[in-house]
Amino acid sequence: MTTILKYSTHGLPIARGLYNPANEHDSCGVGFVANIDGQKSHDVIEKGIRVLENLMHRGAIGGDLSTGDGAGILFQVPHDFLIKACGPININLPQKGNYGVGMVFMPRDSEPLQTCIELVEKTITSQGLSVLGWREVPINADTVSGQARKQRPQVMQFFVDGKGLKDIALERKLYIIRKCIENNRPDIEILNGCFYIPSLSCRTIVYKGLFTAPQLAGFYNDLRDPALKSAMAVVHQRYSTNTFPSWELAQPFRYLAHNGEINTLRGNLNHIRSRESSLESGLFGEDIKKL
Repeated sequence: MTTILKYSTHGLPIARGLYNPANEHDSCGVGFVANIDGQKSHDVIEKGIRVLENLMHRGAIGGDLSTGDGAGILFQVPHDFLIKACGPININLPQKGNYGVGMVFMPRDSEPLQTCIELVEKTITSQGLSVLGWREVPINADTVSGQARKQRPQVMQFFVDGKGLKDIALERKLYIIRKCIENNRPDIEILNGCFYIPSLSCRTIVYKGLFTAPQLAGFYNDLRDPALKSAMAVVHQRYSTNTFPSWELAQPFRYLAHNGEINTLRGNLNHIRSRESSLESGLFGEDIKKL
């Protein structure tokens, strides 16, 4: 059935259903797609990518005329897809919600890559969980060029056995693990490349990079697999005005996509640091010191 939209005199559609023109406001390349009944489908992923491509005008392109400012998509952990993808590499995943998935940008050189792998595995073990295995995320490197290709990391996934933890309890433990890894990662000069965790969660996963919007789906083969399904997708095409573009700073971030620049970053960090000694949480307990 074809839907015909009626427009008001100022060019916006008239109020209908969940839409009201009074709520119109500008945004800088953020989009959200969801099945409100919670039904997972590949169509949601495809629509999210289509939204992202239509946000191309909200992003920026570097001086090499080929490197984007960053683009990506956040969606639910695709359990059925991961079962299929991990079978051939002998990774046996537990039931949905009982394991975590880490998406990680790694150095491409073998020695610093191994250093990062060892840090991840050592940290996970020290927190009482275990690594189920690693998966090299299949990519098409020819999709990107210029600065994006020169700085391209090795993209990998690692899987964490919850050891009896699941859902929100596992999510908190994975957050602690990520912070411990970040607080102990080697200097960037030693790594000769980037080492960054776009997501580590039992709920969601982030595919992103130093792309223009149309480059995302071409770079990550996973995103074109019909078995990859979600009931929601958050997308973002970045336009940085006061920070250099990088693989790490591409959005969405681990929990959200934000609209606007944080111009007082140094001040905000200092405010948090000055209060760290007095922070406490009944949920994290003594583990809050690790954060």
